[in-house]
Amino acid sequence: MTANGWFQFLVLFLVLLICMRPLGIYMAGVFNGRYRFLGWLEKPIYRISGVHEDQEMTWRGYAAAMLLFSFVSLLVTYFIERAQHFLPWNPQHLPGVEQFLAWNTAASFTTNTNWQAYSNDVTMSYFTQMAGLAYHNFFSAAVGIACAIALIRGVARRESKTIGNFWVDSTRACLYVLLPLCIVGALFLVSQGCIQNLHPYTVAHTVQGQTQTIAQGPVASQEIIKELGTNGGGFFVANSAHPFENPTPLTNFIEMFAIVLIGGALTVTLGRMTGSPGHGWAVFACMAILFASGFTIAYWAESQPSPVLHNVNQHASRLQSGGNMEGKETRFGVSDSALFATVTTDTSCGAVNSMHDSFMPLGGMVPLMNMMLGCIIFGGVGSGLYGILIYVVLSVFIAGLMVGRTPEYLGKKIESYDVKMTMLYVLIFPLVILVLTAISVLYPMGLSSLANHGPHGLSEILYAFTSTAANNGSAFAGLNANTHWYNGATGFNMLGGRFLMIIPMLALAGNLARKKSIPPSPGTFPVNTALFTVLLTGVILIVGALTFFPALSLGPILEHLLLQHGVLFS
Repeated sequence: MTANGWFQFLVLFLVLLICMRPLGIYMAGVFNGRYRFLGWLEKPIYRISGVHEDQEMTWRGYAAAMLLFSFVSLLVTYFIERAQHFLPWNPQHLPGVEQFLAWNTAASFTTNTNWQAYSNDVTMSYFTQMAGLAYHNFFSAAVGIACAIALIRGVARRESKTIGNFWVDSTRACLYVLLPLCIVGALFLVSQGCIQNLHPYTVAHTVQGQTQTIAQGPVASQEIIKELGTNGGGFFVANSAHPFENPTPLTNFIEMFAIVLIGGALTVTLGRMTGSPGHGWAVFACMAILFASGFTIAYWAESQPSPVLHNVNQHASRLQSGGNMEGKETRFGVSDSALFATVTTDTSCGAVNSMHDSFMPLGGMVPLMNMMLGCIIFGGVGSGLYGILIYVVLSVFIAGLMVGRTPEYLGKKIESYDVKMTMLYVLIFPLVILVLTAISVLYPMGLSSLANHGPHGLSEILYAFTSTAANNGSAFAGLNANTHWYNGATGFNMLGGRFLMIIPMLALAGNLARKKSIPPSPGTFPVNTALFTVLLTGVILIVGALTFFPALSLGPILEHLLLQHGVLFS
């Protein structure tokens, strides 16, 4: 661990603090309808699509519109993949995508997961990348932002039957938030060496007389929305470790910043729209504590040489004195790799600039734990905020029980229906992860494509289902997930982790919107204090630890203890 590594962490955090407030205030204005400078473009979209922007929806209508939009876009992406050999912009003449893989990929990008069970640059044509996948990078992110805004409205409104209009919210998320940021970001990436073209792949002749195929493509435009929209799906197999996606240390910093920017800013939007800025900062403080804790553990773990090398060959151990460099890009080193891994799993991004499968056991446990908490530390664009607000409601409920009175959240009584929806949200997530993991470790269909045995093999399977349920998309690459079982199981897992959890969240939003506002009293538990931040952080850790600790004990924790005694599994 070096001063330079800590300096980079502090700079990223300080830049986020500076930029998130103006962006959060701006987004509050966008979704309250105050900023309409793109009205000349926005209004024709509503006219063409038949949307009445002044007609708001109940939570059921909002959920139905969101599900319908997602289902239709999933089908469109599936058919684009299957028919890409008939479609334009396919200079490599790539064939149509196999049906199970096409289904998995369509489900992945529809749910903002961007799990990629294929070699990117030799499977998808340029048309599929842009019209199918990059399209979802924008609109799956917009769906997450829209649903978070719906929950904020549910908290903020009084005796209202509606929580907004899904079509208007998602359109404004694209037009006013994602698109402007991406235009600026893509131009910056191009200036730094990130490629953007539609050329056929280049065949280069090496000095040894061999040939090498160098992939080309519209990379910069997809790279920036991949980070800003917390999508994570890279144009190349190496993702953000590839120099065409992430050419310089500066682009590495900007990509990390882009991943956390909107998630952090939405806490300011929460405070602004609910009239309680202090509450937004209390929620952000919880995220910051968990972010700093995760990075500290990951950085410490990756800064250590392998104990096996130390026990077998102390000279080899001295060569690794700078830390564990296996699976890491030498341009970024240990500190930037640990920081990127923490950032990308604090959110539901899943982009990587190093291979998480090569991390030390406790270093690899940090990304795994970040996702097991639901990717709520900054989180996916929108999904992180509504995920942590579920824990806010749970924390308020627990605080109410401790003082023996009906819990209140910003003037709303938290009653049995609210708690039921909250617990439904909390329980669905571990259920889909642990059931599918258990099936996969018991039957040959789950074990046949596993490269490692022992606790690391369990971690690889557990990571796959945690990543897909959390809509993150990163992977422990020792597991070949391009099989019928994993393509099918992770596809349904991604859909469940997205839509089965959004529905009870929207139901909670609708119920909160209907409630009357109650003035605070001496017994009201404030949600804008340091005490509340501590309670919220504790509830998040306790729920995550109690649910997943047994699985973690059999995976990365056991692997760490065995590694200290030189025990390996081939």
